[in-house]
Amino acid sequence: MKKIIEAINTVLFMQKDAGLLVFRIIIGGMFMWHGLPKILGGPETWIPLGQTMKVFGIYFAPGFFGFMSGASECFGGLLIFLGLFYRVAAVFLCINLLTAFSSQLLQGKGLFKASQSFEDAASFLAAIFVGPGRYSLDHYLGLDRDK
Repeated sequence: MKKIIEAINTVLFMQKDAGLLVFRIIIGGMFMWHGLPKILGGPETWIPLGQTMKVFGIYFAPGFFGFMSGASECFGGLLIFLGLFYRVAAVFLCINLLTAFSSQLLQGKGLFKASQSFEDAASFLAAIFVGPGRYSLDHYLGLDRDK
């Protein structure tokens, strides 16, 4: 049994860059899909989204904060998808999602509602450490190579 598990692990380890590519395509694509309507919605969408910052005591520029949230999701998702400036995009998405998680808890929506934001933030936190893999623009451009 141990030899079978070792063989499976060896095969999967050799395909870790393919796994990272699949992760980037799925997660990046989903965040573009979530963020694009927020960007295209204009101020009518940005202001209500940005008004969630009130739970942190921030009452100014709700349109700016709403736009930045949508931009982080849409353009951050695109960068994750491409594997370009991957770690920077993962940092912005992690911050955005931790903000969403915190605001949902502070608004009394409960952990059941807020858990998805926390889970996504944890994924991006791990992505910061793991990197985009070989099949990425960062790797191709020499921005993220194993030393």
